[in-house]
Amino acid sequence: MSHLRMDDAEYMADEYEMEDIDDDMQEDFRDRDGGSDSDNDEYDFMDNKRADTTAAQARSGRDIQGIPWERLSVTREKYRETRIEQYKNYENVPNSGQVSEKFFCFATASNKIRRFYEKSRTMKLSVKFQRRAIALKLSLHLLLPELSQIGVIFRFQRAFLPYSSASCTVALLRNLVWATSKHDVYLISNSCIIHWSALSRSKSEVLNVSGHVAPTEKHPGSLLEGFSQTQVSTLAVKDNLLVAGGFHGELICKNLDRPGVSFCTRTTYDDNAITNAIEIYSSSSGATHFTASNNDCGIRDFDMEKFQLTNHFQYPWPVNVEIAQRWRGIGGGGHGGRAVVPPLVVVPVEGYGNGVGHTSLSPDGRMLVIVGDHADGLLVDSRNGKTITPLVGHKDFSFATAWSPDGINFATGNQDRTCRIWDVRNLSKSLAVLKGNLGAIRSIRYSSDGRFMAMAEPADFVHVFDVNNGYNEEQEIDFFGEISGLSFSPDTESLFIGVWDRTYGSLLEYNRRRNYSYLDSLV
Repeated sequence: MSHLRMDDAEYMADEYEMEDIDDDMQEDFRDRDGGSDSDNDEYDFMDNKRADTTAAQARSGRDIQGIPWERLSVTREKYRETRIEQYKNYENVPNSGQVSEKFFCFATASNKIRRFYEKSRTMKLSVKFQRRAIALKLSLHLLLPELSQIGVIFRFQRAFLPYSSASCTVALLRNLVWATSKHDVYLISNSCIIHWSALSRSKSEVLNVSGHVAPTEKHPGSLLEGFSQTQVSTLAVKDNLLVAGGFHGELICKNLDRPGVSFCTRTTYDDNAITNAIEIYSSSSGATHFTASNNDCGIRDFDMEKFQLTNHFQYPWPVNVEIAQRWRGIGGGGHGGRAVVPPLVVVPVEGYGNGVGHTSLSPDGRMLVIVGDHADGLLVDSRNGKTITPLVGHKDFSFATAWSPDGINFATGNQDRTCRIWDVRNLSKSLAVLKGNLGAIRSIRYSSDGRFMAMAEPADFVHVFDVNNGYNEEQEIDFFGEISGLSFSPDTESLFIGVWDRTYGSLLEYNRRRNYSYLDSLV
């Protein structure tokens, strides 16, 4: 992630927030907020008593977020069209979204819509017309019943309206929702990490970081004094381990099967220390590890059996100079020592920053995909940090990565509004380029069976692709609000999406559609 001051972050958050385009909608929002005109982004969704929306209510016409369109002077379709026209995508490289237009291949649920939409893209039409084409594409699903079920992979189950993730201070971070089963979800709400049970529809507080947090266990390297008022920037939950990263390099580790906090550490005291991403995995020996990617250009690997830092790789992206850099790996643990990686010649673009935005470990644990403040990504050897190959194709900074469980394909998401699919057997170019509607691709997830891939834009849209069909079949889920994260359940039966909005924030649950009518009747 590029270097951001706090005032820059607040500006960016405002850019990603829904714009009120209708006086009646603004008045309704204020009424639902209890008449408050507060600009406090940390709206307390845990105390908001709005009712959930069920699948049955959605089928009968209720908006999944509970927005009362019938009481407003603007229709959902008109508001969507205006939203698409007015939305501003944040870019570090000017016009990167337009430059990428000619490279993408896109999947839709209907060949009729596909032909129309592709024609609007290939013709030299205005951006405004192209965005209206997106709105028309969405409206066709509502207007033509025969198209409504084409490409439906996951079916809406319920919106838990009072329990949304709180606003992200930096709009670029979108990994704050994790499902450990189809009934258990962990997310951020008002400086608290909470557990939501979709089965009992109950919440419980797991960790409150608004005050003082200190470890209750003693381990070498752990900061016994802990942290105060931690702002959580990213989150990961797996195998009874929860790891939260903060804006100042904080890492807080908690075992969910015992009380207290197990381990606290600060990765760096650098001014640009935001923890951008965390991934929990099992090593070849069976030990639980996690990697943390930070804005100081570092990737760190921790062994949670020994509570020790085992590897530290540094990947500086140069600024405004053409230079051959040596990429250094500062290692410890099983591979020990200092690894010197062959030079990589980089021709930078004006405005490139110096952060590692996201990393993903291959299923076999041998390779890392690294993206950040550079148009090119890197595929590196996870054992020593040596570069295997650069990943060339994106036009702007990248912030999301994910591996398919088969270990052959992986995906990268970029501010040029595309998600690229790569094949490790041929990395000379990407296998496919998938396009978003509004903005950058901020979060990517593969299902555990490798059948589906979901990608999230900064707001309003999540796209689910059928991988087995060559990414040619897509379900487009649309709503209103910033996206704080998305997560498949481990059994691929559910998809959870965190949506932040001051009034209509929600945790959306979608269940996998089955071709059995008697099962569909139960949802």
